Amino acid sequence: MEPQTKPSRRDFIKSISFASAAVTLGGLGFSAKSYGRILGANEQIQTAVIGCKRRGIPLSESIAKASEMAHLVTACDIYQPQREELASQYQELTGERLKLEEDLRKVLDDRDIDAVFVAIPDHWHVPAAILALKAGKHVYVEKPCSHNPSENELIVACQKKYNKIVQMGTQQRSAPESIDVIDQIHSGEIGEVYLAVAFYSNSRGSIGNGKVVPVPEGFNWELFQGPAPRTVYKDIYFDYNWHWFWNWGTGETGNNAVHELDIARWALQVDYPDRVVVNAGKYHFKDDDWVMYDTMDATFHFGNKTIKWDGKSRNGYNTYGGDRGTIIYGSEGSVYVDRNRYRLYNREGRLVREATAAERSSTIALGGGDNMTDMHVANFFAAIKGTEKPNAPIDAGAKSTLLGHLANIAYRTGQPLECTYQDGHIKNQEAMKLWGREYEPGWEPEV
Repeated sequence: MEPQTKPSRRDFIKSISFASAAVTLGGLGFSAKSYGRILGANEQIQTAVIGCKRRGIPLSESIAKASEMAHLVTACDIYQPQREELASQYQELTGERLKLEEDLRKVLDDRDIDAVFVAIPDHWHVPAAILALKAGKHVYVEKPCSHNPSENELIVACQKKYNKIVQMGTQQRSAPESIDVIDQIHSGEIGEVYLAVAFYSNSRGSIGNGKVVPVPEGFNWELFQGPAPRTVYKDIYFDYNWHWFWNWGTGETGNNAVHELDIARWALQVDYPDRVVVNAGKYHFKDDDWVMYDTMDATFHFGNKTIKWDGKSRNGYNTYGGDRGTIIYGSEGSVYVDRNRYRLYNREGRLVREATAAERSSTIALGGGDNMTDMHVANFFAAIKGTEKPNAPIDAGAKSTLLGHLANIAYRTGQPLECTYQDGHIKNQEAMKLWGREYEPGWEPEV
């Protein structure tokens, strides 16, 4: 087998052309000719990527593929090697050099930047988004859109106050197959929907036991912590394991469940649950420093509709025939949908219709890019230009993110949650204390 080589600039330009075609095919509503006229009539959107590791690199590639609408000018990261690596890859693909910054506040001070992509750890999502909105920027914020329920309310209020586009990075909202099957569900194709089962299986290993060590050279630990209360640096936190510590992460239910819960909520057309019941625990590698659950079964009740979450972070058994996805049940049939396809069955269980994505996307790979991301980023830019509506506006994203937060609170309190259906607020005042979080003094986000 010949060794794999990186794509040449010519190959990359071909992929850009493909992505542009995919945008039109993705149901965005414009022929190639009219699409070109719209792009030609508007100035390019100047953008910056904040966070250059997991999602930062694929996001930068998606921005490049939307080069008719936008231009990436700055890469920002608190770790020098990561921002340099993104810049190197971007230059190899496009021939363009990026400006590099360590501190996101310097990026936001740049008046020439119109939009930012927030791809940094969960505890930074809302503080960074609010700073960006106050600086007059549009914001694409990765999931989960917040670290806690209070921040959901802050980011939604801030978007309304400053009237900018804020899109959450639930890219399946822009997948043509998902849009198609959700439209079929809403039109009654499987009758009255009553249940959605969202699931995720992965075989994450032990993270070991952390040791207090010197902060790596070029790594700004103070800025990494940002709004979070200060703690000592340990060798296991970076660059991914912060997910499993409450100071910075939201667990698998914030990390991956938001994608699938968003599809479930979208399909069932529900907003806030009135009851949340969780059974969860840490069942694998019990002696390592992972502080959260690694397995969760959660049930969200919305009157006569229900969403269930089956999340297994460290058991790779594919219970439902795939590593992630959502099954929607209706009175006249069922739908299995994931990032690459959907299958629609009648009530007898016979396959009636199916569709497969033209290009397979990543499922559980860390930070993987995909054609859905290309289309989601293009939709974000089109929304900024006013030619489309955002596929994942922040008010919808906040509702889906809240489900993950409520599940986490139910786990942490060890009791079911009774919630108000108008806004999801928890009736139990002890549990409601986890609605927000403690911030490092001086870093509190404010609208």
